[in-house]
Amino acid sequence: MKIRHVAHWVSRFSVLLAAGAYTITALAQAVDPGVRRSATDNTTPQPLTGLGPDELAFFQDGLTRFNAVEVVSGAKANEGNGLGPRFNSNQCASCHSQPNIGGSSPPANPLLAVATAAGANNTLPWFITAHGPAREARFIKSNGAYDGGVHNLFVVTGRSDAGSCNISQADFGPAGDPVTGRGGNPNIVFRIPTPIFGAGLIEAIPDSAILANMAANSAQKSQSGVKGHANSVLGGNTNLSANDGTVTRFGWKAQNKSLLMFAGEAYNVEMGISNQLFPQERDETPGCDGGFPTPNDTDNFPQSASTQTATAVLSDIEAFADFMRMLAPPTPAPATASTQRGLAQFAAVGCALCHTPSFTTGSAIATGASFSPSEAMSDKAAHLYSDLLVHHMGQGLADGISQGAAGPDEFRTAPLWGLGQRVYFLHDGRTNDLLAAIQAHSSSGSEATVVIQQFNNLNAGQQQDLLNFLRSL
Repeated sequence: MKIRHVAHWVSRFSVLLAAGAYTITALAQAVDPGVRRSATDNTTPQPLTGLGPDELAFFQDGLTRFNAVEVVSGAKANEGNGLGPRFNSNQCASCHSQPNIGGSSPPANPLLAVATAAGANNTLPWFITAHGPAREARFIKSNGAYDGGVHNLFVVTGRSDAGSCNISQADFGPAGDPVTGRGGNPNIVFRIPTPIFGAGLIEAIPDSAILANMAANSAQKSQSGVKGHANSVLGGNTNLSANDGTVTRFGWKAQNKSLLMFAGEAYNVEMGISNQLFPQERDETPGCDGGFPTPNDTDNFPQSASTQTATAVLSDIEAFADFMRMLAPPTPAPATASTQRGLAQFAAVGCALCHTPSFTTGSAIATGASFSPSEAMSDKAAHLYSDLLVHHMGQGLADGISQGAAGPDEFRTAPLWGLGQRVYFLHDGRTNDLLAAIQAHSSSGSEATVVIQQFNNLNAGQQQDLLNFLRSL
């Protein structure tokens, strides 16, 4: 794009400086401004505004447990025993910590320390690097059959609290590019942690609102190639729970119905800690259970009424769900002229056809407010920028994994609130460049191809405004 006069050059240079793009050469094309810094940013996790004293107590209890480091054995009863035998990390907060507890993968990978904690002799997989995302690995096939499941990175072998357990890590070779995770073993695909800010508001959105939004703007969606459905099939058009037919909404493929299910699955899959939702060990090798019966995590019934608080009765997964349910959504940066123009471009090119700017929650209850709807969660605007549906994203993003009715190239529309503070993008963390992540939405078979073409038809200034808007969220 040619610079036509000095005033225009000065205006664009000022906008780019404010956005964090520091070089004069960036004026020729749009650039990702990078992780934003704003006076509205919080350094600690914030509860929803308006929570009552009881709700706050359950939120704080959940946060404490979310931060707890798990061990194989040796902790006090009901305080962190049961790690492994196979696991990806030893703490919820280790992977959900950018920009603070509840976020996504931090810039400094926490898994390097986890691999050798307590004397474990794990070897780092090729796709886990010091300045790359925390990743989990899934095998598309195992022994010739479709698999799709998580194959844990680490084992407890060698840990001082693991006794005589002696099992081997999974084989993740051959290696590829360690930063992007591309080009290695074609049977392995990756996922990075999803942020959980505002998750309770997402949980409280009525199914009817999601389905009505899916049906809205049908002519414009059809013209742009946007379809989308919910994850499990009921009537062939929505991502619904196979158990009760309601809309599922959590996870990269909207595979989980509720925050409790999300917490229970993660506790067992990511840390190897069995619980009342997932009561069996994923690896039942004798001598590797730490000496604890299953499930490792249960409700903690009091032995006497005077020795236990209400929060202490809950299992860990219930406490995790409480923390996520009452965790506030991100606060966007103050609007600027550039971000306001970017918001207009976001709608004009069609991004909002999938990234629905806002829903309103229904009447919702949080733990600690069981007799009346929670004022903090009920009838609240949730500015998540997602339709919570799954869409075909094409061959370029396909991971070959099916979950529910979400097929090999289908993913839930990622909520964009908090995007400005994320370091890694896309389901596998292959890039830390927001512009590259946008371009990756376009490939053969993707519902977003027409939208990306329209984005590419914008001039560099308009694209920069759109990027600045996204980084303000």
